[in-house]
Formats: sequence, structure tokens, C-alpha cells
Amino acid sequence: MNRKLLQVITSASLTGFLVGGGTQIITHTLGIAELKPVMAQGKRSTSVVAQRSEEQTRIAVYEKASPAVVTIKHGDVVGSGFIASPDGLVLTNAHVLENAPATVTVILKDETEVVADVIGFQGEGLDLAALKIRDRRRLPTLRLAAPGIAKVGQSVYAIGSPFGLENSFTSGIVSRIDRKRGWIQHDAAINPGNSGGPLLNSKAEVMGINTLLINPSGKSNAGIGIAIAVDQVQTFLVALQQSDSSLVAQQPQPRSSDKTSDRNLPVDGETVTATLKRGDSVLPNNTYYQVYTFAGRAGQQVTIEMNSNQIDPSLFLVSANQEKVIEQNDDISPNNFNARLVATLPEDGIYLVVANAFERGESGKYSIRATLK
Repeated sequence: MNRKLLQVITSASLTGFLVGGGTQIITHTLGIAELKPVMAQGKRSTSVVAQRSEEQTRIAVYEKASPAVVTIKHGDVVGSGFIASPDGLVLTNAHVLENAPATVTVILKDETEVVADVIGFQGEGLDLAALKIRDRRRLPTLRLAAPGIAKVGQSVYAIGSPFGLENSFTSGIVSRIDRKRGWIQHDAAINPGNSGGPLLNSKAEVMGINTLLINPSGKSNAGIGIAIAVDQVQTFLVALQQSDSSLVAQQPQPRSSDKTSDRNLPVDGETVTATLKRGDSVLPNNTYYQVYTFAGRAGQQVTIEMNSNQIDPSLFLVSANQEKVIEQNDDISPNNFNARLVATLPEDGIYLVVANAFERGESGKYSIRATLK
């Protein structure tokens, strides 16, 4: 599998959406739009006060956190990170530093450019990495939130450098918590360049590191933002501070066989059997995957099934241009952990199917079959 495809599945080229502000209604009279606050009969509206309160929280979070958020650059790559210690330890995503030299440029909030050394990557494929800014003391830092306390519906805030626009700020809520994968799903708007930036709570503490987009439609403001939860970030940070070589690895190297390892997937219903095992490529959540290809035409409907009694299967269907995930599935039903997806192909071309194990480090035999109509 080439790097472009891996970035489609694991990249923090994230896109979310935020619906915010006070509760209001737009009415139209004689072509003039009037903005009126909603109020119960006989009661004054409190929407303006509530809006100001939320605005104050957003402003406070940004002012407290933004000095410790940095932009990371090497070559044409732009990503984000945050300062975790006064002497310049910076945490980010491993994919931000893919193919990076030993030193990279870090841009601070005041636009000062400094040199940072790449010092480590989380082992076993987790999408975390660390830098150390040279010759700096008393830098602003971000605190990590307590692990395991994130709640669905909780307000969250993201700071990063989407499209190179440094220290951009957005907000949203926690939509789902995936404790098995160690992910926080949220809807704060994030885009290419936010990779490695912090996901914050209302105390400006780091709840996670933004890392992944799930966007089956490919449309703007339709994706699901994913952050690596603080639990895993804390483990990596402790390993760095204690120089634990068993948890801190060197930069992952691309597999030389990636470009030739894709397998043809028959689309006539023939069953293919294979095994996910140690040594296969891994996603940032440390789950193994293998890649299949098939040719399809616009308007055709493809059905793909992945079955196993040894692993919990998960499927991704990737577009012919390898720019987006068209469809995905990890369970057929609450009582059936096999995977099945159905999708209408948007264009002619060679499509890619990613056969993945849902649980990290999970290995075992599986079967996969596809039909195209």
C-alpha cells in the first residue's frame, strides 16, 4: 500500500463541522430577514447571556492554550503539535514526521522559527511522535487531562495550522468515545495541517491529539474527526521522559513490498482466504491490514463481506483516485461481528479494499468475497 492511500485512511486531513451560537429563529417579512431570539411566553430570553458565556469559555481556552501550540514544517509538509515541557518537548503525529530529516522547523505562536530534533516515535504503529526544541527554557506548555473522564456531549476545542493558517481555533463536542481503539470522535472542524494538534477541554487541558478523518462522502463538513485519547498520549510521554526504548521507536520505515503487495479481489463472489499477522502493515491504532484491488465502473454496486472466527473484521473501500474512503463497516449487526459493506461506485477505475482487524494487535485467518453488479 502506498503512502497516499495510508494517509487517506489515517491522515489528519480532518474535516468536521460546528453548529453553534445562541438559539435563534430567522423569519422573513416582506423580503427582510429578521433575527429573533427564541423565548417562552411571558419570559425574557436568556440566549444572549448563554451565548456570551460560551464565547467567554472559547476565548479563555484559546488565550490559555494557543501559546503552547506550534506549527511543524519540513519540505512541503505542514502539521501541528503542542509543547509538553518547558524545555521544549513537542508532541505530534508520527505521520507529520514521515520522511522528515533529523531536524525540522517549529514555528511558535509569536512566529519565531526554531530548530527541533526528532527524538522518538511511539512503538507498534501508534500515530505519535516527539520533537525537542533546541536551546529553549521556560516555554509555555499544555497540561494533559486526566485519562478516562471524557464524556459524550462534552465541549471540545481544536487548535492547529489547517492549510498552513497557524493557530486557527475551532470548537465542537465529543460525539463518541471508542475505548477499544483509544479514540475520541468529535465534530470540531479540522483540516489538512491540523494533524498533531491538541484536542482540548474547557480547562485548556489536552484530551487527545487529532489524527484521523473518516469521511465516506468526501464532502466538506461531512467527516468525523478522530483524536488519539490522552490515555495513550500519557503512556508515550512517560516513556519519553524515562527513555523507555521498548516503547519509543525510531522512525517507521515504509515497507519495500507495499507497492507490490496489493492482491486482486475477484468480484464474481469467489471467496479468498488470508491471514492477518504480525509483520503486516499497521494503522495508527496498531491494527493490521491487507489491501485488495478490483476494477469497477461508475454506477456499479459492489458488495464486500469479510468473515472470521479468529478476528473482528473491519472493511474500508477507497476511491479509485485514493483520495477518500467511500464506505466502511466493522460489524454487520450488534450480534454479528463480521463486516459487510455495500456501495455504488462513483467513477471508473481501480478501487482498493482494506481488510483490517478491529482490535489492535489482533491476528488470525479470515475470508473475503465481493460481488459487482
